Amino acid sequence: MRAEVISIGDEITTGQRLDTNSQWLSQQLTQLGCEVAFHTTVGDELEDNIAVLCVAIERADVIVMTGGLGPTADDLTREAIAAATGTTLVRDAQSLAHIQNLYASRGREMPERNQVQADFPAGSRPIPNFHGTAPGIEMLVERTGREPCGLFALPGVPVEMHEMWANTVAERIGQLQQVQTVIRHRRIKCFGLGESQLEAMLPDLIRRGREPKVGITVSDATITLRITATADKEETCLATMEPTITVIRESLREVVFGEEDDELEHVVLRLLKQRGKTLAVAEWATAGRIAEWLQAVDGHSNVFVGGMTINDRADLDSMSTSAELNAEIEDHEPAVAAVMAELVRHRLRADYGLSVAAYPPDPYRADSHVCMALATEERTHKWRFGCASHPAILQARTAKQALNALRLELLKLGRDDAT
Repeated sequence: MRAEVISIGDEITTGQRLDTNSQWLSQQLTQLGCEVAFHTTVGDELEDNIAVLCVAIERADVIVMTGGLGPTADDLTREAIAAATGTTLVRDAQSLAHIQNLYASRGREMPERNQVQADFPAGSRPIPNFHGTAPGIEMLVERTGREPCGLFALPGVPVEMHEMWANTVAERIGQLQQVQTVIRHRRIKCFGLGESQLEAMLPDLIRRGREPKVGITVSDATITLRITATADKEETCLATMEPTITVIRESLREVVFGEEDDELEHVVLRLLKQRGKTLAVAEWATAGRIAEWLQAVDGHSNVFVGGMTINDRADLDSMSTSAELNAEIEDHEPAVAAVMAELVRHRLRADYGLSVAAYPPDPYRADSHVCMALATEERTHKWRFGCASHPAILQARTAKQALNALRLELLKLGRDDAT
């Protein structure tokens, strides 16, 4: 079944509040085997709500709405559903009694305006809200020549909405399904290529209409391949995805670094732990971002032993006694990265010292590079990576380049140990 999620409220359309309800509901609908095809957000205008509902009823088999069930003049969901379905509002005595009792149990008198929360479109039924004054609405809307549309209206308060979903709505939607389906996702995480480069390496996997589907998204230079399978049971979904995942891994090889919630810091720390090694970092361009990520993951295992942040050349000179760093060597050169890596490794007594030097004066030029280094007891590796990118992701991308370089070195070490 195709589903539509509708969020109602001026506070959402004006950007004053983030719509987390739609995300949560989409996750729940997907778990039930519904294909969420549309997200709609509409403000507190009756005619707009009616228009949105009329469109949704025609194109979706299941509609879940949140918001607009309060007692105030801008709560219009009841009226909108009645108008869109050609019905009238009818007061439900049992719902009214529940609202009155809820007020009484809290030692308060119910305002007369709250009576409207017991009004329901004719032919619908209440969805109980045991801890709130806004019962939901469930309605089957008849459609010519096809199955009716299941419409569910829930309050916008997340804690109430979640409870009503678990107690009533999830089961009702399951009963509407003519054929039981399961939808499952897998996420494959990649780093080191651009989106177009990566897609070109995958043989026709991103094609629309393919089963399983493969989608591609990018966030702060990390590329996520999202594999989606639909079947009659979970085991079939998972089995259907495996050949596609194998093709992805064989095509992209070390560009793939993890799955699901993995980030590069998770993978690097796992590899270090497997090899019984420790890491310290020294950062200039990234201003402590790598250390922050590592510390958030590795709070107690002592694989990550600490970091240093360099703010300027005077900072580095006060810590280093290296003769290599004369005044003619600029802050963004490889020699600076090497000294930083060696310094932090020795100071914090780590097996690995990872460093990022300063950005060049104009990091957004096409030929600009940022220098990094990895110091071990045996040698110091140095790299130069292109740093031209959107300013908003420059620092995150640089931090990931450093972690990815370390990841690849650790993988290489693991292969060398195996041979």
